[in-house]
Amino acid sequence: MIVAGVMSGTSADGINVAFVRCRGRGLHTRFALLAHEQYSYTPALRKKILSLMNAASAHVADLARLNFLLGELYAEAILKARRTNRIPKLDLVGCHGQTLYHQSKPALFLNHPIACTWQTGEAAVVAARVGAPVVSDFRPADMAAGGKGAPLVPFLDYLLFRHPRRGRILQNLGGIGNLTAIPAGAKAEQVIAFDTGPGNMVIDAVTQQLFGQPFDRNGKIAAQGRVLETIVNQALRGSFFQQEPPRTAGREQFGRQFAQQFMHWCKKNRKASVRKVDIVATATALTAASIQHALQRYVMRPNSFQEFIVSGGGAKNRTLMHMIQERLSPLKLKLKPSDDFGIPSEAKEAIAFALLAYQTWHRQPGNIPSATGAKRAAILGKISFP
Repeated sequence: MIVAGVMSGTSADGINVAFVRCRGRGLHTRFALLAHEQYSYTPALRKKILSLMNAASAHVADLARLNFLLGELYAEAILKARRTNRIPKLDLVGCHGQTLYHQSKPALFLNHPIACTWQTGEAAVVAARVGAPVVSDFRPADMAAGGKGAPLVPFLDYLLFRHPRRGRILQNLGGIGNLTAIPAGAKAEQVIAFDTGPGNMVIDAVTQQLFGQPFDRNGKIAAQGRVLETIVNQALRGSFFQQEPPRTAGREQFGRQFAQQFMHWCKKNRKASVRKVDIVATATALTAASIQHALQRYVMRPNSFQEFIVSGGGAKNRTLMHMIQERLSPLKLKLKPSDDFGIPSEAKEAIAFALLAYQTWHRQPGNIPSATGAKRAAILGKISFP
């Protein structure tokens, strides 16, 4: 069965499409990546999406229009990628959608404790344009089972990276950073997974604010700056970093408001004058330090893990990768890109949602309860037919 996985991350920078051939069922599923493509959002679309994420107020009409627009754009991306790579047929699509809001902890709403999530991008439009069934809206089923709705990529991580003798940690560096820790010879219920904190989100925000660029390409700006360690330590004292796993994060924790507060802390640093490049360097160091903090506090045991495998857009940030390598050195973890295992770093999440769609189509659960905190395994998503 050939499945297209479609992913738009919290960085809101574009659409990733991966075509995957799948066979088998459940945790015995086997797959092969056939092709993958990445398409950037226009600056105007990205600006609109970011303005609607975790917004205090938004026009309902804009939200409805964005839902249908993204459906059209997802379909265009799938069709274009299929033509480019001459994919002979397409049996199924797994479309994550664009997250606008994710609240994993219940909060009172009209006197009811409500946890909720919202991924937009109309699957019915995608199914109609592409001519194949579409599985979408993956996260609510896990939340209905008592989970946090994330992370869901651990299903792929366990399928591909479990090893009888090597403990492996998989780190994704999207807008948010998240890890999956798989001890040697682990069963699925022994997998640990949670969000480590900001991935590219704060780096992108301060780079946009200070330099007018959407991201720090290859970490060139951060490489020119010095890290304000006191600010990194101050940020790590925040409430998110004290939460026990499972835990999730998004723009609700590390979006516009946090980025503004972060820049304020940096500019108020009294030990020396602070340059703009120092702020970007410090934001980059925060991502690296948050990973080290998560590993030391919640994951590492003596000789329990040997490999640290990185994916996501942040894997292309050389300065970030160098900072992570330095902080991993005392932990004796060997850093590798997911590309070494046949999974291009920018395609991993799209591959994961192709696999999750395949599981849903065959009425198989796709969450790892030990990762999300769910009380049970759950079949994820909803199916739209052409």
